[in-house]
Amino acid sequence: MDTKQKLQICLSLSLLLLPLAVFAQPGSQQPKMLDCGQQGDAEIICGTRAPEDLELTPDGKYLIVANYGKGDDAPIDLFEIATRKFTDMPLSAAVKSNWGVAACKESLGDKVSPHGLSLSRRTSGEWQLYVVNHNQRESMEMYELLPAGNSWKLEWRGCVLTDQPYNDVAALPDGGFVATRPQAIQTEGQDLFAGAPSGNVGRWSAAGGETVLPGSDYGYPNGVLVSADGHYAYVTGWTTRDFHKYDLIAKKEVAKVAFTFMPDNLTWTAEGKILAAGIMGVAGNCPATSSNPCIQGFGVAEIDPVTMKVTMVYDSKGKALINGVSVATQAGKYIYVGSFQGTRLVKLPR
Repeated sequence: MDTKQKLQICLSLSLLLLPLAVFAQPGSQQPKMLDCGQQGDAEIICGTRAPEDLELTPDGKYLIVANYGKGDDAPIDLFEIATRKFTDMPLSAAVKSNWGVAACKESLGDKVSPHGLSLSRRTSGEWQLYVVNHNQRESMEMYELLPAGNSWKLEWRGCVLTDQPYNDVAALPDGGFVATRPQAIQTEGQDLFAGAPSGNVGRWSAAGGETVLPGSDYGYPNGVLVSADGHYAYVTGWTTRDFHKYDLIAKKEVAKVAFTFMPDNLTWTAEGKILAAGIMGVAGNCPATSSNPCIQGFGVAEIDPVTMKVTMVYDSKGKALINGVSVATQAGKYIYVGSFQGTRLVKLPR
């Protein structure tokens, strides 16, 4: 069980989130999760399984959904936006040269346990989907996204093995990647919420293997993106509620901004901005002995990668829409919000 799985349990305890905003006074009744369907300006779409990370397919018709913690039953889904239907994404395997390392020869099939995702195009033209995996091996699983009639499928091409669990990944056009390692420098007994660095950011290439980015020791480094030109990496500090801009050429951090929530995964908008989403607090009087999860508020923000201006896009204000928020991604005029627990997505107006 990795830290995020433990926190999936712990975040139901209001004591853990005392530093965050509390949306109701002590003694107020703990609200229930809202039903599926339209709820004011938000639509709750049910039928998924811990949709921790999301990627929009090249045709804009589907979301690729990482079912967090799944390692034996359809770990990756396709969500058809028009019909609101979730289906198992077909997985096959055929090793391809220049994908991963030679030592990684066997696909995990449906045993892969997905965490972060990254979809991008290689310089050679293929659409690559990189998947952080925690089952049977700690690895970066590499798939090629291929058309399947009017839909899509994944073909496993290789992987990279690691001795430090990754959290999120940003695939690079040359086949390499940048990935967060949230517990790589954590010390025994360390309180992750105290603000001290617990992990760092690694970069892998076929020529140089894995190296750690100097000066990337952050408080639970979580989400990561890389600019189209490969110059900058953008990284969230989950427990420290901040966002870092890192110069991959100069190998140093060049900017940092604060958030009012715990930013998790990052995605690009169609306009070249960055979306971040995450937990914002606990609603109501949620006792530590509760067998049901506390209702967690969440926030979605847009960041200008040039000016580093942060603009709040959505604040749930304690509405019981979804728990464990980990990602927000744009699809047309809407934003879809996923989480590392539960059975729902939330659709918001852009």
